Amino acid sequence: MPHGSIIESPKREAQTGTEDLRHILVVDDDPMVCMAIEVYLQRNNFRVTIAEGGEAGLRALEHEQFDLMIIDIFMPHMRGFESIRIFHERAPAVPLIAMSGYAFADLNSPAPDFLRMALELGAARCLRKPFTPHALLAAINDCLAEHRPDGDLASAARLG
Repeated sequence: MPHGSIIESPKREAQTGTEDLRHILVVDDDPMVCMAIEVYLQRNNFRVTIAEGGEAGLRALEHEQFDLMIIDIFMPHMRGFESIRIFHERAPAVPLIAMSGYAFADLNSPAPDFLRMALELGAARCLRKPFTPHALLAAINDCLAEHRPDGDLASAARLG
């Protein structure tokens, strides 16, 4: 796959009623991570668009509506947290889950708390790679529950 590709889930055409499915943008420069997340999310009835890298993710954001974004913190051609900041600025109403394995590559050396920094830049949740499928689904469900469309805000306030 060429660098910076955007792949819409092929399952989209095969299903009926996919417009009702929650649409998730996954942005990561590691094709294996993208594939694993895509397969798992499709099995859990999400519509998935994969973008390999930040530039492809931003292009996808210009052309599609998403219910949630899952963004890798460290990708080529984007300096560190630039990806989280830019994606949050372009779509502030769309919840963003930041993920990173880089920050934990060497547990013996003191490192900044990259995931805490991502939260301060607009991420709704953070996942440390490797994460379990259950942790991914829990983070997604939490974000989607917290970021209801405007019509659901009154009922959410009554329940809270």
